[in-house]
Amino acid sequence: MDYATNSRPLLQDTDDRETESDTLLDDTYAGSINASTSNIPDPTKAIVTGGHRIAPSDKFNYTYAVFYLMGMTTMVPWNFFVTAEEYWQYKFRNVSSNDTSALTPRQMEFQSDLSIAAAVPGTVFLILNACVGHKVPLHVRMNGSLVFMLLIMIGTTALVRVDTDQWQDAFFNLTMLSVVVINSFSAILTGGLFGIAGQFSAHYMTAAVSGQALGGIFSAVADIIALTFASNPSTTAFVFFIVGCLVLLLSLAAYIIMSKTLFFKYYTSSKTLMKSSLEAYPVTAREVSSRLEPRFPDVMGKIWLYGFSEWLIFVTTLSIYPAVTVLVGSQNHGRPWNDVYFLPVVNYLLFNTGDYLGRVFAGLFEWPWNNAMLIAVLSIGRIAFVPAMLLCNITQHHNFPVLIHSDYLFIVLMAAFALSNGYLANVALIGAPRAVGEHEKEMASSMMAAFLGVGLACGSAISLMIIEMIK
Repeated sequence: MDYATNSRPLLQDTDDRETESDTLLDDTYAGSINASTSNIPDPTKAIVTGGHRIAPSDKFNYTYAVFYLMGMTTMVPWNFFVTAEEYWQYKFRNVSSNDTSALTPRQMEFQSDLSIAAAVPGTVFLILNACVGHKVPLHVRMNGSLVFMLLIMIGTTALVRVDTDQWQDAFFNLTMLSVVVINSFSAILTGGLFGIAGQFSAHYMTAAVSGQALGGIFSAVADIIALTFASNPSTTAFVFFIVGCLVLLLSLAAYIIMSKTLFFKYYTSSKTLMKSSLEAYPVTAREVSSRLEPRFPDVMGKIWLYGFSEWLIFVTTLSIYPAVTVLVGSQNHGRPWNDVYFLPVVNYLLFNTGDYLGRVFAGLFEWPWNNAMLIAVLSIGRIAFVPAMLLCNITQHHNFPVLIHSDYLFIVLMAAFALSNGYLANVALIGAPRAVGEHEKEMASSMMAAFLGVGLACGSAISLMIIEMIK
Protein backbone atom coordinates (compact mmCIF):
# COMPACT_ATOMS: atom_id res chain seq x y z
CA MET A 1 0.00 0.00 0.00
CA ASP A 2 1.32 3.44 -0.88
CA TYR A 3 1.24 5.59 2.19
CA ALA A 4 2.48 8.75 0.46
CA THR A 5 0.17 11.66 1.01
CA ASN A 6 0.08 13.46 -2.31
CA SER A 7 -3.02 15.58 -1.92
CA ARG A 8 -4.96 16.65 1.13
CA PRO A 9 -7.73 19.24 1.57
CA LEU A 10 -6.98 22.11 3.89
CA LEU A 11 -8.72 22.09 7.26
CA GLN A 12 -10.89 19.16 6.29
CA ASP A 13 -11.15 15.55 7.44
CA THR A 14 -7.84 13.94 6.49
CA ASP A 15 -8.91 10.31 6.33
CA ASP A 16 -9.40 8.35 3.13
CA ARG A 17 -12.71 10.00 2.33
CA GLU A 18 -11.31 13.19 0.80
CA THR A 19 -12.72 14.46 -2.45
CA GLU A 20 -10.75 14.53 -5.62
CA SER A 21 -11.20 18.26 -6.14
CA ASP A 22 -7.91 19.07 -4.45
CA THR A 23 -4.85 19.87 -6.50
CA LEU A 24 -1.19 19.28 -5.86
CA LEU A 25 1.09 21.96 -4.53
CA ASP A 26 3.90 22.97 -6.81
CA ASP A 27 6.75 20.47 -6.52
CA THR A 28 9.28 23.22 -6.09
CA TYR A 29 8.51 23.31 -2.37
CA ALA A 30 6.24 20.34 -1.67
CA GLY A 31 7.63 18.37 1.23
CA SER A 32 10.97 20.14 1.13
CA ILE A 33 13.17 20.12 4.19
CA ASN A 34 13.57 23.40 6.09
CA ALA A 35 10.63 24.97 4.27
CA SER A 36 8.74 27.68 6.08
CA THR A 37 5.01 28.14 6.49
CA SER A 38 5.17 31.41 4.63
CA ASN A 39 4.64 29.47 1.41
CA ILE A 40 1.35 27.95 2.53
CA PRO A 41 -1.67 29.47 0.81
CA ASP A 42 -3.95 31.44 3.09
CA PRO A 43 -6.54 28.88 4.32
CA THR A 44 -9.28 31.42 4.93
CA LYS A 45 -8.84 32.94 1.52
CA ALA A 46 -9.18 29.49 0.00
CA ILE A 47 -12.50 29.05 1.79
CA VAL A 48 -13.76 32.52 0.89
CA THR A 49 -12.94 32.45 -2.81
CA GLY A 50 -13.85 28.83 -3.36
CA GLY A 51 -10.52 28.31 -5.11
CA HIS A 52 -8.61 25.08 -5.27
CA ARG A 53 -7.31 23.76 -1.98
CA ILE A 54 -3.76 22.51 -2.26
CA ALA A 55 -1.44 20.58 0.02
CA PRO A 56 2.21 19.52 0.04
CA SER A 57 3.24 15.89 -0.28
CA ASP A 58 5.07 13.67 2.19
CA LYS A 59 8.25 13.55 0.16
CA PHE A 60 9.97 10.15 0.29
CA ASN A 61 7.38 9.16 2.96
CA TYR A 62 9.77 10.71 5.46
CA THR A 63 7.08 11.89 7.88
CA TYR A 64 5.39 8.49 7.77
CA ALA A 65 8.70 6.80 8.60
CA VAL A 66 9.36 9.19 11.49
CA PHE A 67 5.90 8.51 12.92
CA TYR A 68 6.85 4.84 12.91
CA LEU A 69 10.14 5.61 14.63
CA MET A 70 8.51 7.92 17.17
CA GLY A 71 5.88 5.32 17.98
CA MET A 72 8.67 2.85 18.64
CA THR A 73 10.48 5.42 20.78
CA THR A 74 7.49 6.06 23.05
CA MET A 75 7.76 2.44 24.17
CA VAL A 76 11.56 2.28 24.49
CA PRO A 77 11.53 2.74 28.30
CA TRP A 78 8.86 0.08 28.83
CA ASN A 79 10.21 -2.40 26.29
CA PHE A 80 13.85 -2.17 27.28
CA PHE A 81 13.20 -2.31 31.02
CA VAL A 82 10.69 -5.14 30.86
CA THR A 83 12.57 -7.27 28.31
CA ALA A 84 15.82 -7.30 30.31
CA GLU A 85 14.28 -9.96 32.59
CA GLU A 86 17.47 -11.99 33.01
CA TYR A 87 19.40 -8.89 34.08
CA TRP A 88 16.88 -7.95 36.77
CA GLN A 89 16.73 -11.54 37.99
CA TYR A 90 20.53 -11.46 38.31
CA LYS A 91 20.56 -8.10 40.10
CA PHE A 92 17.97 -9.21 42.67
CA ARG A 93 19.15 -12.79 43.15
CA ASN A 94 19.76 -14.28 46.59
CA VAL A 95 23.43 -13.38 47.13
CA SER A 96 23.64 -15.22 50.45
CA SER A 97 22.82 -18.63 48.94
CA ASN A 98 23.85 -20.67 45.92
CA ASP A 99 20.33 -21.99 45.47
CA THR A 100 18.88 -20.26 42.41
CA SER A 101 15.94 -22.59 41.84
CA ALA A 102 13.58 -20.65 44.11
CA LEU A 103 12.81 -17.05 43.26
CA THR A 104 13.18 -14.40 45.93
CA PRO A 105 10.13 -12.18 46.62
CA ARG A 106 11.91 -9.30 44.89
CA GLN A 107 12.52 -11.41 41.78
CA MET A 108 8.95 -12.68 41.65
CA GLU A 109 7.31 -9.29 42.17
CA PHE A 110 9.69 -7.17 40.09
CA GLN A 111 7.64 -7.22 36.88
CA SER A 112 4.50 -6.13 38.74
CA ASP A 113 6.42 -3.40 40.57
CA LEU A 114 7.89 -2.29 37.26
CA SER A 115 4.46 -2.17 35.63
CA ILE A 116 2.99 -0.02 38.39
CA ALA A 117 6.00 2.33 38.49
CA ALA A 118 5.65 2.80 34.74
CA ALA A 119 1.87 2.96 34.42
CA VAL A 120 0.84 5.26 37.28
CA PRO A 121 2.98 8.31 36.41
CA GLY A 122 2.41 7.59 32.74
CA THR A 123 -1.33 7.76 33.28
CA VAL A 124 -1.14 11.00 35.24
CA PHE A 125 0.87 12.74 32.54
CA LEU A 126 -1.29 11.38 29.72
CA ILE A 127 -4.34 12.86 31.44
CA LEU A 128 -2.54 16.16 32.03
CA ASN A 129 -1.49 16.21 28.39
CA ALA A 130 -5.08 15.68 27.25
CA CYS A 131 -6.33 18.51 29.47
CA VAL A 132 -3.62 21.18 29.35
CA GLY A 133 -0.98 19.85 26.96
CA HIS A 134 -2.07 22.23 24.20
CA LYS A 135 -0.94 25.14 26.39
CA VAL A 136 2.70 23.97 26.24
CA PRO A 137 4.51 24.47 22.91
CA LEU A 138 4.70 21.28 20.91
CA HIS A 139 8.47 21.43 20.39
CA VAL A 140 9.02 21.78 24.14
CA ARG A 141 6.93 18.70 24.90
CA MET A 142 8.46 16.53 22.20
CA ASN A 143 12.12 17.55 22.25
CA GLY A 144 12.25 17.98 26.03
CA SER A 145 10.77 14.53 26.61
CA LEU A 146 13.25 12.87 24.27
CA VAL A 147 16.23 14.60 25.91
CA PHE A 148 15.24 13.61 29.46
CA MET A 149 14.43 10.04 28.40
CA LEU A 150 17.89 9.78 26.84
CA LEU A 151 19.57 11.06 30.01
CA ILE A 152 17.74 8.53 32.21
CA MET A 153 18.58 5.69 29.82
CA ILE A 154 22.26 6.66 29.90
CA GLY A 155 22.17 6.55 33.71
CA THR A 156 20.51 3.13 33.66
CA THR A 157 23.19 1.87 31.29
CA ALA A 158 25.97 3.14 33.55
CA LEU A 159 24.49 1.32 36.57
CA VAL A 160 24.80 -2.01 34.78
CA ARG A 161 28.55 -1.94 35.44
CA VAL A 162 28.10 -1.16 39.14
CA ASP A 163 28.14 -4.00 41.71
CA THR A 164 24.86 -3.65 43.59
CA ASP A 165 24.87 -6.94 45.51
CA GLN A 166 25.39 -5.24 48.86
CA TRP A 167 22.75 -2.54 48.33
CA GLN A 168 19.97 -4.30 46.45
CA ASP A 169 17.20 -2.39 48.25
CA ALA A 170 18.73 1.00 47.41
CA PHE A 171 19.31 -0.12 43.82
CA PHE A 172 15.68 -1.25 43.60
CA ASN A 173 14.46 2.14 44.84
CA LEU A 174 16.76 3.95 42.42
CA THR A 175 15.53 1.78 39.55
CA MET A 176 11.89 2.43 40.39
CA LEU A 177 12.58 6.18 40.59
CA SER A 178 14.21 6.05 37.16
CA VAL A 179 11.21 4.15 35.79
CA VAL A 180 8.80 6.74 37.22
CA VAL A 181 10.70 9.67 35.71
CA ILE A 182 11.40 8.16 32.29
CA ASN A 183 7.82 6.94 31.87
CA SER A 184 6.47 10.34 32.85
CA PHE A 185 8.36 11.88 29.95
CA SER A 186 7.40 8.94 27.76
CA ALA A 187 3.74 9.69 28.48
CA ILE A 188 4.21 13.33 27.49
CA LEU A 189 5.85 12.15 24.28
CA THR A 190 3.04 9.65 23.62
CA GLY A 191 0.27 12.17 24.20
CA GLY A 192 1.99 14.69 21.94
CA LEU A 193 2.58 12.12 19.20
CA PHE A 194 -1.03 10.88 19.23
CA GLY A 195 -2.27 14.46 19.22
CA ILE A 196 -0.17 15.20 16.14
CA ALA A 197 -1.11 11.95 14.38
CA GLY A 198 -4.81 12.70 14.84
CA GLN A 199 -4.42 15.70 12.52
CA PHE A 200 -3.04 13.60 9.66
CA SER A 201 -4.51 10.78 7.60
CA ALA A 202 -5.44 7.58 9.47
CA HIS A 203 -2.32 5.98 7.96
CA TYR A 204 -0.16 8.17 10.19
CA MET A 205 -2.02 7.10 13.33
CA THR A 206 -1.50 3.51 12.21
CA ALA A 207 2.21 4.24 11.77
CA ALA A 208 2.46 5.63 15.31
CA VAL A 209 0.66 2.75 17.02
CA SER A 210 2.31 0.11 14.82
CA GLY A 211 5.64 1.64 15.67
CA GLN A 212 4.89 1.06 19.35
CA ALA A 213 4.50 -2.66 18.70
CA LEU A 214 7.51 -2.68 16.38
CA GLY A 215 9.52 -1.29 19.28
CA GLY A 216 8.65 -4.39 21.28
CA ILE A 217 9.85 -6.61 18.44
CA PHE A 218 13.04 -4.60 18.18
CA SER A 219 13.80 -4.86 21.90
CA ALA A 220 13.02 -8.60 21.96
CA VAL A 221 15.30 -9.31 18.99
CA ALA A 222 18.06 -7.19 20.54
CA ASP A 223 17.74 -9.14 23.79
CA ILE A 224 17.86 -12.51 22.01
CA ILE A 225 20.97 -11.49 20.05
CA ALA A 226 22.62 -10.25 23.23
CA LEU A 227 21.76 -13.50 25.01
CA THR A 228 23.30 -15.48 22.17
CA PHE A 229 26.64 -13.68 22.08
CA ALA A 230 27.10 -12.22 25.57
CA SER A 231 28.76 -14.18 28.35
CA ASN A 232 26.76 -12.96 31.36
CA PRO A 233 23.59 -10.99 32.20
CA SER A 234 25.48 -7.75 32.93
CA THR A 235 27.20 -7.72 29.54
CA THR A 236 23.91 -8.56 27.83
CA ALA A 237 22.11 -5.69 29.57
CA PHE A 238 24.95 -3.23 28.90
CA VAL A 239 24.83 -3.83 25.16
CA PHE A 240 21.03 -3.91 25.27
CA PHE A 241 20.65 -0.53 27.00
CA ILE A 242 23.24 1.10 24.72
CA VAL A 243 21.00 0.17 21.78
CA GLY A 244 18.10 1.88 23.58
CA CYS A 245 20.17 5.05 23.98
CA LEU A 246 20.99 5.06 20.26
CA VAL A 247 17.30 4.71 19.34
CA LEU A 248 16.40 7.72 21.49
CA LEU A 249 19.21 9.79 19.99
CA LEU A 250 18.13 8.87 16.45
CA SER A 251 14.51 9.75 17.23
CA LEU A 252 15.47 13.17 18.56
CA ALA A 253 17.38 14.01 15.38
CA ALA A 254 14.65 12.62 13.10
CA TYR A 255 11.87 14.57 14.85
CA ILE A 256 13.78 17.86 14.70
CA ILE A 257 14.21 17.42 10.95
CA MET A 258 10.56 16.38 10.47
CA SER A 259 9.28 19.41 12.39
CA LYS A 260 10.97 21.66 9.83
CA THR A 261 9.32 20.09 6.78
CA LEU A 262 6.53 21.92 5.01
CA PHE A 263 4.31 18.83 5.04
CA PHE A 264 4.46 18.63 8.85
CA LYS A 265 3.91 22.36 9.32
CA TYR A 266 0.99 22.32 6.91
CA TYR A 267 -1.09 19.93 9.03
CA THR A 268 0.03 21.04 12.48
CA SER A 269 -0.11 24.78 11.81
CA SER A 270 -3.34 25.04 9.82
CA LYS A 271 -5.50 25.99 12.80
CA THR A 272 -3.01 28.65 13.83
CA LEU A 273 -2.90 30.04 10.31
CA MET A 274 -6.69 30.20 10.17
CA LYS A 275 -6.81 31.93 13.54
CA SER A 276 -4.37 34.60 12.42
CA SER A 277 -6.45 35.20 9.28
CA LEU A 278 -9.76 35.79 11.04
CA GLU A 279 -9.14 39.48 11.50
CA ALA A 280 -8.76 39.92 7.75
CA TYR A 281 -11.94 37.96 7.01
CA PRO A 282 -14.17 38.43 10.09
CA VAL A 283 -17.58 38.02 8.46
CA THR A 284 -16.87 34.94 6.38
CA ALA A 285 -14.85 33.20 9.10
CA ARG A 286 -17.19 33.86 12.03
CA GLU A 287 -18.69 30.37 11.95
CA VAL A 288 -15.28 28.74 11.63
CA SER A 289 -13.92 30.83 14.49
CA SER A 290 -16.65 29.67 16.86
CA ARG A 291 -15.53 26.07 16.37
CA LEU A 292 -11.77 26.53 16.74
CA GLU A 293 -11.56 25.69 20.44
CA PRO A 294 -12.65 22.12 21.29
CA ARG A 295 -14.63 21.54 24.47
CA PHE A 296 -13.65 18.59 26.66
CA PRO A 297 -17.25 17.47 27.52
CA ASP A 298 -18.29 17.56 23.86
CA VAL A 299 -15.35 15.45 22.73
CA MET A 300 -15.82 13.00 25.61
CA GLY A 301 -19.46 12.53 24.69
CA LYS A 302 -18.50 11.54 21.16
CA ILE A 303 -15.63 9.14 21.89
CA TRP A 304 -16.35 7.67 25.34
CA LEU A 305 -17.21 4.21 23.97
CA TYR A 306 -13.96 4.11 21.99
CA GLY A 307 -12.16 5.24 25.12
CA PHE A 308 -13.80 2.53 27.23
CA SER A 309 -12.68 -0.10 24.72
CA GLU A 310 -9.10 1.24 24.70
CA TRP A 311 -9.07 1.23 28.49
CA LEU A 312 -10.42 -2.32 28.80
CA ILE A 313 -8.06 -3.71 26.15
CA PHE A 314 -5.03 -2.64 28.14
CA VAL A 315 -6.53 -3.52 31.52
CA THR A 316 -6.90 -7.08 30.25
CA THR A 317 -3.44 -7.16 28.69
CA LEU A 318 -1.47 -5.63 31.56
CA SER A 319 -3.24 -7.73 34.19
CA ILE A 320 -1.37 -10.81 32.95
CA TYR A 321 1.37 -9.54 30.62
CA PRO A 322 4.20 -9.59 31.46
CA ALA A 323 3.85 -10.15 35.23
CA VAL A 324 2.04 -13.50 34.91
CA THR A 325 3.16 -14.70 31.48
CA VAL A 326 6.80 -14.27 32.44
CA LEU A 327 6.27 -16.99 35.08
CA VAL A 328 5.08 -19.54 32.51
CA GLY A 329 7.87 -22.01 31.83
CA SER A 330 8.45 -24.66 29.20
CA GLN A 331 7.13 -28.15 29.91
CA ASN A 332 10.57 -29.58 29.14
CA HIS A 333 14.07 -28.69 30.34
CA GLY A 334 17.68 -29.45 29.47
CA ARG A 335 17.87 -27.80 26.04
CA PRO A 336 18.77 -24.18 25.09
CA TRP A 337 15.30 -23.58 23.62
CA ASN A 338 13.56 -24.60 26.83
CA ASP A 339 15.99 -23.07 29.33
CA VAL A 340 17.32 -19.96 27.55
CA TYR A 341 15.17 -18.89 24.61
CA PHE A 342 11.63 -19.94 25.57
CA LEU A 343 11.00 -16.86 27.72
CA PRO A 344 12.37 -14.14 25.40
CA VAL A 345 10.98 -15.73 22.24
CA VAL A 346 7.47 -16.69 23.37
CA ASN A 347 6.82 -14.08 26.04
CA TYR A 348 8.39 -11.05 24.34
CA LEU A 349 9.11 -11.66 20.65
CA LEU A 350 5.90 -13.57 19.90
CA PHE A 351 3.69 -11.17 21.83
CA ASN A 352 5.17 -8.04 20.26
CA THR A 353 5.12 -9.57 16.78
CA GLY A 354 1.44 -10.50 17.15
CA ASP A 355 0.67 -7.08 18.59
CA TYR A 356 2.42 -5.41 15.66
CA LEU A 357 0.64 -7.52 13.04
CA GLY A 358 -2.70 -6.83 14.72
CA ARG A 359 -2.13 -3.08 14.49
CA VAL A 360 -1.04 -3.32 10.86
CA PHE A 361 -4.12 -5.39 9.94
CA ALA A 362 -6.33 -2.86 11.71
CA GLY A 363 -4.80 -0.10 9.61
CA LEU A 364 -5.40 -2.08 6.42
CA PHE A 365 -8.98 -3.18 7.05
CA GLU A 366 -10.16 -0.44 9.44
CA TRP A 367 -13.04 -2.66 10.57
CA PRO A 368 -15.19 -1.94 12.53
CA TRP A 369 -13.90 1.61 13.22
CA ASN A 370 -17.39 3.12 12.85
CA ASN A 371 -19.10 0.65 15.20
CA ALA A 372 -17.97 1.60 18.69
CA MET A 373 -20.41 -0.81 20.35
CA LEU A 374 -19.02 -3.84 18.49
CA ILE A 375 -15.46 -2.83 19.40
CA ALA A 376 -16.53 -2.64 23.05
CA VAL A 377 -18.14 -6.10 22.92
CA LEU A 378 -15.03 -7.65 21.37
CA SER A 379 -12.88 -5.94 24.01
CA ILE A 380 -15.01 -7.43 26.79
CA GLY A 381 -14.61 -10.88 25.20
CA ARG A 382 -10.80 -10.62 25.57
CA ILE A 383 -11.18 -10.96 29.34
CA ALA A 384 -11.37 -14.73 28.76
CA PHE A 385 -7.60 -14.72 28.18
CA VAL A 386 -6.97 -13.95 31.87
CA PRO A 387 -8.23 -17.24 33.38
CA ALA A 388 -6.79 -19.15 30.40
CA MET A 389 -3.28 -17.84 31.07
CA LEU A 390 -3.60 -18.58 34.79
CA LEU A 391 -4.17 -22.24 33.94
CA CYS A 392 -0.89 -22.52 32.00
CA ASN A 393 2.38 -23.97 33.27
CA ILE A 394 3.28 -21.26 35.77
CA THR A 395 6.51 -22.32 37.48
CA GLN A 396 5.56 -20.88 40.87
CA HIS A 397 2.00 -22.28 40.84
CA HIS A 398 0.40 -22.92 44.24
CA ASN A 399 -3.24 -21.90 44.15
CA PHE A 400 -4.37 -22.74 40.60
CA PRO A 401 -4.50 -26.07 38.79
CA VAL A 402 -2.28 -26.45 35.72
CA LEU A 403 -4.61 -27.51 32.92
CA ILE A 404 -2.58 -26.25 29.95
CA HIS A 405 0.77 -28.03 30.04
CA SER A 406 1.66 -27.95 26.35
CA ASP A 407 4.10 -25.31 25.09
CA TYR A 408 2.23 -25.27 21.77
CA LEU A 409 -1.12 -24.42 23.37
CA PHE A 410 0.52 -21.62 25.33
CA ILE A 411 2.08 -20.29 22.12
CA VAL A 412 -1.33 -20.33 20.37
CA LEU A 413 -2.91 -18.52 23.32
CA MET A 414 -0.15 -15.91 23.34
CA ALA A 415 -0.48 -15.32 19.59
CA ALA A 416 -4.26 -14.81 19.77
CA PHE A 417 -3.86 -12.63 22.87
CA ALA A 418 -1.32 -10.41 21.09
CA LEU A 419 -3.18 -10.15 17.76
CA SER A 420 -6.44 -9.16 19.42
CA ASN A 421 -4.65 -6.57 21.55
CA GLY A 422 -3.03 -4.85 18.58
CA TYR A 423 -6.05 -5.04 16.28
CA LEU A 424 -8.70 -3.74 18.67
CA ALA A 425 -6.43 -1.07 20.17
CA ASN A 426 -5.64 0.39 16.76
CA VAL A 427 -9.22 0.22 15.47
CA ALA A 428 -10.38 2.21 18.50
CA LEU A 429 -7.60 4.76 18.02
CA ILE A 430 -8.53 5.16 14.35
CA GLY A 431 -12.24 5.49 15.06
CA ALA A 432 -12.09 8.13 17.79
CA PRO A 433 -10.69 11.05 15.72
CA ARG A 434 -13.15 10.27 12.94
CA ALA A 435 -16.07 10.59 15.35
CA VAL A 436 -15.32 14.25 16.08
CA GLY A 437 -14.96 17.49 14.16
CA GLU A 438 -11.75 18.66 12.52
CA HIS A 439 -10.99 21.12 15.32
CA GLU A 440 -11.49 18.34 17.94
CA LYS A 441 -9.16 15.72 16.45
CA GLU A 442 -6.05 16.58 18.47
CA MET A 443 -7.95 16.58 21.76
CA ALA A 444 -9.75 13.32 20.88
CA SER A 445 -6.46 11.58 20.07
CA SER A 446 -4.83 12.87 23.26
CA MET A 447 -7.84 11.68 25.28
CA MET A 448 -7.53 8.22 23.71
CA ALA A 449 -3.90 8.17 24.79
CA ALA A 450 -5.09 9.02 28.31
CA PHE A 451 -7.61 6.15 28.24
CA LEU A 452 -4.77 3.89 27.17
CA GLY A 453 -2.64 5.09 30.07
CA VAL A 454 -5.40 4.58 32.63
CA GLY A 455 -5.84 1.06 31.28
CA LEU A 456 -2.14 0.38 31.76
CA ALA A 457 -2.28 1.60 35.35
CA CYS A 458 -5.40 -0.39 36.24
CA GLY A 459 -4.05 -3.52 34.58
CA SER A 460 -0.75 -3.20 36.43
CA ALA A 461 -2.57 -2.93 39.77
CA ILE A 462 -4.63 -6.03 38.95
CA SER A 463 -1.46 -7.91 37.98
CA LEU A 464 -0.01 -7.26 41.43
CA MET A 465 -3.11 -8.75 43.05
CA ILE A 466 -2.91 -11.79 40.77
CA ILE A 467 0.76 -12.32 41.67
CA GLU A 468 -0.20 -12.25 45.35
CA MET A 469 -2.80 -14.96 44.62
CA ILE A 470 -0.25 -17.10 42.84
CA LYS A 471 2.39 -16.89 45.57
